[in-house]
Amino acid sequence: MLALTGRGVVAPLLLLLLLTNSALLRADWQLNDYCPAGFALRDGGCYLSSLYNDYASLQDSGVGGLQTGLPALREGFSPEQIDLGRLLFFDPLLSGSREMSCASCHDPEKGFADGVGRSMGADGKPLPRSAPTLWNVGFLRRLFWDGRAASLEAQMLEPLFAANEMANTPDQLLSDLRGSAAYRKLFAQAYGGDGDIQLAQVYEAIAAFQASLISLNSRYDIYALGYHEALNQREIQGMNVFRSFVARCAECHTPPAFTNQQIAVLGTPEPEGLPLDPGAQAVTGDPSLRGGFKVPTLRNIAKTAPYMHSGRFATLREAVAFYTGGRGHAVPEGEQLSLHWHIWEPNLTDEELDLLVEFLHTLTDESFMPALPDAVPSGLPPVLGVKLPST
Repeated sequence: MLALTGRGVVAPLLLLLLLTNSALLRADWQLNDYCPAGFALRDGGCYLSSLYNDYASLQDSGVGGLQTGLPALREGFSPEQIDLGRLLFFDPLLSGSREMSCASCHDPEKGFADGVGRSMGADGKPLPRSAPTLWNVGFLRRLFWDGRAASLEAQMLEPLFAANEMANTPDQLLSDLRGSAAYRKLFAQAYGGDGDIQLAQVYEAIAAFQASLISLNSRYDIYALGYHEALNQREIQGMNVFRSFVARCAECHTPPAFTNQQIAVLGTPEPEGLPLDPGAQAVTGDPSLRGGFKVPTLRNIAKTAPYMHSGRFATLREAVAFYTGGRGHAVPEGEQLSLHWHIWEPNLTDEELDLLVEFLHTLTDESFMPALPDAVPSGLPPVLGVKLPST
């Protein structure tokens, strides 16, 4: 890997050499013509192949049993579009500084999150909220913690172009991509034509890759699909607590997606010294949604600490214990929040909380991890996560 200069900013001459030589270094750039693991090619598009597809009872019809169908998935993208999105996702050419990629905040080694309570922006300062996992993001109908984006394409506009995130501009992004012979060739492979790259193609390709990040082969899934030896007795007990009408976890974290995709006001505490985050109220103007956030998936939850919208809880044990602490026990003085009706006082024992944590670990599955590139078409070193400064 070529060294970077200063604080990691690529010197202009070095950048020019990298971009110029990328075609020489990898003149054979070709996109995959086969679907990612878990998908089958049909009529030119990739479609999810899962036993969950065989179930007629859909998650949206209730709280969901073990053998319940999945929500609708964004699928049907071509193999080439997905693979192009994979390369773009890890390419720092997409950021204004050419130091960050999408994977800076969505690190494959950290469950496609970033391992910090509040993500770090281009200026090195913490952002208001954490980076949610991207596993199974193609099933989601709303994006961001406050649900303000209705599609993957709409969601990615903010991190790409916000001054405190990746700090790029649409014009610069197009100019850089069109200036790369390798990318012109790859966009022509994925979209036809002469490689006249359009922003909508960039957004769609990244969305195609993100929607291919499927996690449905956990030990829980093996159990739910009929092989009961996949879980031990304590994990089964934890699952029973999770699904019980006492804990009521499954009513919001509904299997098999482990989210009902709704906004919920929980009353979780903010990091020390920070004011209450208004959450969905700031988007909708609805005072009943003050402090409301989207119910996240629990898939690969053991990989994505810390927890909640601002990483308030360092461990899963702390996170599950919050729910048995008493309704509204962490609401700041003077705030009148419309707490979700599932937030009550289940009075779970320490043993039951431990069992819940053991069950949540059975939701880990990264068997369909995409191939992580050792090079990207820009010629810049691919960014597969950011090494945070030691404290």
